[in-house]
Amino acid sequence: MIRVGTAGWSYPDWEGIVYPRGSQSSGRALEALVRLFDVLEINVTFYRPPTVRMTAAWVRQAASRDLQVAGRAAFRFTAKLWQGFTHQRAQSHAAEERAFREGMAPLRESGLLGALLAQFPWSFRGTPENQAYLESILDRFGDFPMAVELRHASWMRDDVIAMLSRRKVGFCNIDQPEQADAITATTVQTPGVGYVRLHGRNREAWLRRDAGRDERYDYLYGPDEIAAWGQKILTMQAASGDRDLFVIANNHYRGQAPANALEMIALLTGRKVPVPPSLARAYPRLDAIADRSAPPEDQGVLPL
Repeated sequence: MIRVGTAGWSYPDWEGIVYPRGSQSSGRALEALVRLFDVLEINVTFYRPPTVRMTAAWVRQAASRDLQVAGRAAFRFTAKLWQGFTHQRAQSHAAEERAFREGMAPLRESGLLGALLAQFPWSFRGTPENQAYLESILDRFGDFPMAVELRHASWMRDDVIAMLSRRKVGFCNIDQPEQADAITATTVQTPGVGYVRLHGRNREAWLRRDAGRDERYDYLYGPDEIAAWGQKILTMQAASGDRDLFVIANNHYRGQAPANALEMIALLTGRKVPVPPSLARAYPRLDAIADRSAPPEDQGVLPL
């Protein structure tokens, strides 16, 4: 099953574009997004271990989606591992691990957690010491369905892919702006979950130290770029067997991620898809793929 969605769902600049204004304050932003996509990647778990209250609320909102809609798969979340394990590697973080596991329990127990993504920075190079650390993290969280995002080209080695394959850990294929020694677009499939993350190609902002998060991820993929990745994803699907393949758009600024994710779904399925009218107004080319026969709530139009 190819599942396409976005990285996160709660952004101030999505108000009035992706969902109605007031959706975040009313707690209905997630509800709007689960009606559009089969997967959403949880970003907040990267910044702090989640609480049980948070994850239990997400489970309740995701479970409210009508799973009988024709052509829709049961919904899944993926979640990013807390950054302390990937970016603050000199510390043990024993207390944070306990908190992280406790907070993730509702997602795991509900069966809604499709993958846990360990995202390492570009500065994390493929040295023997770093590979040993990577394997220690995979040991530590081996009871989760794991995927790993590695950004430096020094990791693109047969022995690394073989190690991930032995462990049944997914390799995260990424689309990122070109830079020296960065991993380029790949279609690697291991016996673990399949994973693709589309970060955008705003190279100038990506490489600027003073650029903010919105600037770095301010990029709208063009139709030709979506089509090229669609072919890559179909190639990966052919090698995935019965494993899920998660495709996550992370070019979030001003709703570009959901716009491109909906275009990808339309391309992969050959069908029109529900598109929020406000999103189509922001990105008029979405009119060509919009299924206006869908009920308003399935187009992310929720009464507040």
